[in-house]
Amino acid sequence: MTKTASAWFQGDHGAGQVRLRMFCFPYAGGAAVVYRNWRKFLPATVQVIPVELPGRGARLKETPFLSLPALIEDLSEVILPLLDAPFVFFGHSMGAVIAFELARCLRRKYDREPQAVFVSGRRAPQVPDNNPVSYNLPEKEFIEELSGLEGTPKEVLEDAELMEMMIPLLRADFQLIQTYNYVADVPLQCPITAYGGLQDYHVPRDVLLPWKELTSSRFALHMLPGDHFFLRSHQTLLLELLTQGAHEVIESSRRSD
Repeated sequence: MTKTASAWFQGDHGAGQVRLRMFCFPYAGGAAVVYRNWRKFLPATVQVIPVELPGRGARLKETPFLSLPALIEDLSEVILPLLDAPFVFFGHSMGAVIAFELARCLRRKYDREPQAVFVSGRRAPQVPDNNPVSYNLPEKEFIEELSGLEGTPKEVLEDAELMEMMIPLLRADFQLIQTYNYVADVPLQCPITAYGGLQDYHVPRDVLLPWKELTSSRFALHMLPGDHFFLRSHQTLLLELLTQGAHEVIESSRRSD
């Protein structure tokens, strides 16, 4: 896999007047473009850096990862030069697990942690997943599974040409997340904030609350209107909450300087 930061991290990486870098990790099948307009709505002091994983977007021709530990290992190396300013992680669904495990890896390897981790639309990793593995289902059943999980936009599911291109990536992402095994460790020292959709019946409030066990610092949970894709249908509200969270991190960093 490529080790160049420019391939992984979209946008301008210069520090400038940045007080905080926010790295944003995508959901299964998602690309960096999901977060590209966020910088328009967050404070100018917050630098939004969408993360482009192999196999999608500008890296469409690259082979996607099938193993979360392998992805985290590569990410921990390429991200290091960009951790010269205070930073936080945001991840939705699969991206929430990537954000969490990357935070733990950076602590383990470099004794570095984000100033905060924002997780969205994903049960806490220590909560067992009782759903059967689906990444290796026959194509018709796999598409039915995608539809039932509300994990892929309807307009994508109904576009045969787009689905032909998307299915290999979705299978890879599903394999990555469905073969992930949580290993207990000391809780993170940074705050964790979780976000969920009130109509996301696959990720209800009771599987989001256990995220609080994974930090020795503050924990908050916000339930927003919408299903699994509330980050799009109620983007304005989510970004207002993230702005508030970013301000809290910046203030906390200023007090500790």
